[in-house]
Amino acid sequence: MKREDFIKAKRIVIKLGTNVLRNDEGYVSLPRVYTFIEDIANLVISGKEVIVITSGAVGLGKKRLGLESTEGTALKQACAAIGQGKLMSIYENGFDTYGLTAAQILLTEDDFSVRERYLSLRTTLNKLLELGAIPVINQNDTVTTLDILPRFLQEDMQVCFSDNDKLSALVASELDADLLIILSDINGLYDSNPKTNPDAKLLKSVEEVNDSILSLASGVSDGGRGGMETKLKAARLVTRFGGKVLIANGKKPYIIKRIFDGEDEGTMFLPQKENLSDKKRWIGYATNIVGKIIVNDGAKHALIEQEKSLLPIGVVGVKNSFQKGDVISILDENNQEFARGIVNYDSDSCRKLIGRHSDNIIEILGFKNYDAIITRDNITIL
Repeated sequence: MKREDFIKAKRIVIKLGTNVLRNDEGYVSLPRVYTFIEDIANLVISGKEVIVITSGAVGLGKKRLGLESTEGTALKQACAAIGQGKLMSIYENGFDTYGLTAAQILLTEDDFSVRERYLSLRTTLNKLLELGAIPVINQNDTVTTLDILPRFLQEDMQVCFSDNDKLSALVASELDADLLIILSDINGLYDSNPKTNPDAKLLKSVEEVNDSILSLASGVSDGGRGGMETKLKAARLVTRFGGKVLIANGKKPYIIKRIFDGEDEGTMFLPQKENLSDKKRWIGYATNIVGKIIVNDGAKHALIEQEKSLLPIGVVGVKNSFQKGDVISILDENNQEFARGIVNYDSDSCRKLIGRHSDNIIEILGFKNYDAIITRDNITIL
């Protein structure tokens, strides 16, 4: 794909990482932030829709309090509360200079995982874009509760997002954005770690984020919660649904303008052709997962190859507790997740139905919701 075709986009999500917002002393680099604001403002004035995913609240609060670290959930949440207002004031004042309105949106995992809240969020974001506002989104670290869940639940839970890379991917995919730009402190994806290999080469284009590409990621960025691995997983999610992703160096002056001027910046991740409905996207990628069902090879084949429903006879195990209507993980007998779906029975009922025929459901449970544990319209293959 040519660069000029790649940057053609009406709806754009731009993720600004912690390390591109800070200077070497750990404070917000106001000159750099205002260049981001100027470039984004020019995109909006030209008729594009832009959503900003920003980091930086915890770091701003930490610096304001003069702390060396943010060890512990309560301290991190307190820093986020102090820093978020300061962070948002920068965006509000900056965009106001260009006659534009910034809209603050703070999100937790439940805002995606609970479908009613997700649909409300989607409606609100679309309306803000329609009104010409610029949504500025951050993870709501002040109130997120994942860190205080029981340890056994933390270890077994699959969370829809735990960093702003995944959050940006969810926003981009669920709002049908044309392009996600992730700005970090690295030029893009290299064929090996450039910090340890001076001969590492920058990859200009990636056809598909497969296991080979994922293996090129290493380490977590200093100061942030992400790293190249989280960025690659974000790219895999967005490109699967036909979106484009660019990872570029946000510390280069006027990088956003340079990108849309067609300069050869960063690594392009090309869109795939798979097309899932909004509901199936939500099932597969936007929910928190605790409950799990293990199925045999025959059921796995029927789900993947024949797009069948999951019947009780194909189930060999049930893990954790869940309710009817929850999204659960579907594992094969090697404990590898390959699908997710909305379950028709709670976990206790599913345990009673393991390996049984659908005709026996009423006899076993005393009631019958469906023949299937999960119907095919509510299953997403990962």
